[in-house]
Amino acid sequence: MAMVTSAVLNAMRAAFNAKFEEGKTSAQSQYMAVATVVPSTTKSNTYGWLGQWPGFREWIGDRVINSMKEHGYALENKDFESSVGVDRNDIEDDNLGVYNPMFTEMGRASDVFPDELIFPLLKAGFTTTCYDGQYFFDTDHPVNEKVDGSGADTSVSNAIIDGAYTGEPWFLLDVSRALKPLIYQERKKPQFVAMDNPNDEQVFTKKLFRYGVDLRANAGYGFWQMAVGVKAELSYDNIWQAIEMMGDFKADGGRSLGLGKSKLLLVVPNSKQKLANQIKSRDLIDDGGVSVSNDLKDKFDVLVADFL
Repeated sequence: MAMVTSAVLNAMRAAFNAKFEEGKTSAQSQYMAVATVVPSTTKSNTYGWLGQWPGFREWIGDRVINSMKEHGYALENKDFESSVGVDRNDIEDDNLGVYNPMFTEMGRASDVFPDELIFPLLKAGFTTTCYDGQYFFDTDHPVNEKVDGSGADTSVSNAIIDGAYTGEPWFLLDVSRALKPLIYQERKKPQFVAMDNPNDEQVFTKKLFRYGVDLRANAGYGFWQMAVGVKAELSYDNIWQAIEMMGDFKADGGRSLGLGKSKLLLVVPNSKQKLANQIKSRDLIDDGGVSVSNDLKDKFDVLVADFL
C-alpha cells in the first residue's frame, strides 16, 4: 500500500497535468475557421463597432470622422468548469492508471470546448438577435441609404428558407476578413487546478482529492453580411443563390462589401457532408438529366461541424 505523502501528491498532480496537456494536443478544434478570437480583460465586452464598415471618400476640407455605431451588442463572460474526484483509496492501492484517460479526455474537451459554444450559434441564428436587433439570419436586416444612418432603411435578407423543407440547415460563410462571422470572446484560457491538500475538508470527510479545469469565455455574432443561413435542400442552385445573395450585400450608403468571392466556407452537419463534398469536387453535375461542367468546383471549402 502506498503512503499518501506530499511527494506522492506532487508527482500525481504533475502526471495528471501532463495527461491533460497531452489531451489538448490531440484535439482538432474547428472554431477558429469561423470565429475571431477576441481577448477580454473585463467582465463583459461591448461591440459598438459592429455595423461600421470602414470606407474611403475624397478628402475635401476636414476629415469626416466616422463614429462607431453604438448598437449595445455585449457579451458577458461566463464561467465553465470540468472536475474529477480521485478516491484516496485508489492512491493508497496504487490504482491511479484508471484516471489517466479521464484527464486526457479533459484536455481534449477543453481544447474543443469553444466549438461547443460557437457552432450551435449558427443553428440558433434563425431565432437569436445580433448587433442590429434582428435575428442573425433574417429576411429584413436594415441597411441605410446614407453612410451616417440618417436616411431610409432597406430590408436585406441573409436567409434562404423553403417553408416545405424539414431537414437540417446549412450555412455559407465568408471567412476572408479580419473579423469572421462569429466571435469567441476569451477571458481566461482553460487552467488546470488541484485541490489535493491532505488536510482539505473533502479529503477528511469523503476521502476525495479534486482536480479540474476552469475557464471564462463567451461567444456571439459578428457581421451578419458574412453569413447566409439556408433552410432548404443542399443543392447546386441553392449554393449559387447563397453566393450571389452574399455578393449583393452593401454597407450603409450603398457601398459594395465585396463578399462572396474568396475563402467561402460551406458549413454542414454530418448528414450533408457527402453531398457537399460531391458538389465541391466533381467536374460534372447533373442538370435535368444532362451532365454539364460544374462551375462550383473548388469554389468553397467544406467544414463538417461536430457541434452543429
